[in-house]
Amino acid sequence: NPTKATPVHKLITDKPIIKVPGCPPIPEVMSAVITYMLAFDRIPPLDRLGRPKMFYGQRIHDKCYRRAHFDAGQFVEAWDDEGARKGYCLYKMGCKGPTTYNACSTVRWNDGVSFPIQSGHGCLGCSEDGFWDYGSFYSRATGIPQTGIEATADKIGLGVAGVAGAAAIAHATVSAIKHARNKNNTSSENAPEEKK
Repeated sequence: NPTKATPVHKLITDKPIIKVPGCPPIPEVMSAVITYMLAFDRIPPLDRLGRPKMFYGQRIHDKCYRRAHFDAGQFVEAWDDEGARKGYCLYKMGCKGPTTYNACSTVRWNDGVSFPIQSGHGCLGCSEDGFWDYGSFYSRATGIPQTGIEATADKIGLGVAGVAGAAAIAHATVSAIKHARNKNNTSSENAPEEKK
């Protein structure tokens, strides 16, 4: 907060405050909150930050159409690379979608036409408290687990093949031991008794 601006909820403490953050807030979200209050004569359920859960209950990442690329480990590495042209995930370019709760990826902007990620720019995280203090818009958030399914498919395949090979060797070893025992038992049963 470079300007040291004071949020409304810290100035007005004796009345309920509904936060509808965004840069700017999505008009349909603001209209829906007002409509909810008029229709139900109460404030909508809020999250821990005072935002309506119906619009701030899921991460942008959870509904992002580029999510499959994140899960596959396919990322844009530079604004003009092949990944950018193919619509890969913008996480490495600073997208804050994995840590931002908002309805941008479902409601979108301009009557549902688009939202920043669809336009080729990462989410800035503008609906989160103090988002401007969390580093550059173009540095990625740290500590986000990535599966990278395609990147590790060969390693997983080798691991499965190794386990299957070890299981086959173990089975063959146990079978050979059982066969040897059965052979010994059969030969001792068929052997003539010794005279005393």
